[in-house]
Amino acid sequence: MNTIINFIFAAIKAGAPLLFGTTGEILTQKAGNLNLGVEGLMYMGAFMGFMTGFYTNSVTLALLAAFGAGAFGSLIYAFLTVTLKANQNVTGLTLTIFGTGFANFFGEMLIASTHGGAPKLSPDFSAKLSELIIPVLSDLPFVGRALFSHNLLVYLALVIAFICWFYLKHTRAGLNLRATGENPAAADASGLNVNRIKYINIMLGGGICGIGGAYISLINGNGVWNNGCINGQGWIAVALVIFASWSPAKAITGSLVFGAFTIFQVRAGEFAATFPPLAFLSSIPNAFYVMLPFLVTALVLIITSIRQKREGAQPASCGVNYYREER
Repeated sequence: MNTIINFIFAAIKAGAPLLFGTTGEILTQKAGNLNLGVEGLMYMGAFMGFMTGFYTNSVTLALLAAFGAGAFGSLIYAFLTVTLKANQNVTGLTLTIFGTGFANFFGEMLIASTHGGAPKLSPDFSAKLSELIIPVLSDLPFVGRALFSHNLLVYLALVIAFICWFYLKHTRAGLNLRATGENPAAADASGLNVNRIKYINIMLGGGICGIGGAYISLINGNGVWNNGCINGQGWIAVALVIFASWSPAKAITGSLVFGAFTIFQVRAGEFAATFPPLAFLSSIPNAFYVMLPFLVTALVLIITSIRQKREGAQPASCGVNYYREER
């Protein structure tokens, strides 16, 4: 039982940055823009969050810096695609290259400033992001450890996902956003400022992606900066948007599932030793488990493309630039 509880705990922890990235991309796509630059936004947020935490020792400032970095990257994307009408796919891919290069370049400078040693967050800063003990709930049998003993950013990811779900489903601003993503010409004709709605939500989504990057650099990296820390999780977040049917609430389940696949590579041996029928897991090469999250991502894309339904489908104008003079 402890093996299963520890696995669920680790899966939730591994899925939290994916939840940030998925929620942020959902807001962007609901505005009618497909941003393939989530990986780059997460890299920018990872570095800015780490650097700010390294020099200020403040979790709040680190998260604000990560959000600001993601929002800034998305501002560049919005200017190119919304104002200049650049191709959204190419712009997103370019943003990924830019964000990755940004983090690696300044990451090397940070390493050089510490005389070649790996920059490490202070023990005090890391303690602020350690697992929380919630009175009563953390002491519950089984679920206490699995659900109520996580760090602050796990709960922040859940709160942001629920807020975004409520925003999209139950607010006038969310209705305007969905209308813009479905039919920007009709939204424009009804008096909505389509470009403003796009800019605000693209930047908001990018900022949330940036916090997801900060989660990885501040927590998953054990407080040490690593230039390759994101390692494809931004791409998984893009696929999770489809898995979640463009719903932040469903993204919570999706991030847990993909978090479980991500963590399985380090837990397979433990399962094989604990449960004899699963002993064959120990004979599978580790490279397969490393590949598993990306394999599942590809399968999700195939399955969702086969079972296309109007409900929970991609916004109709997603990926298509809006030309006001053509409406």
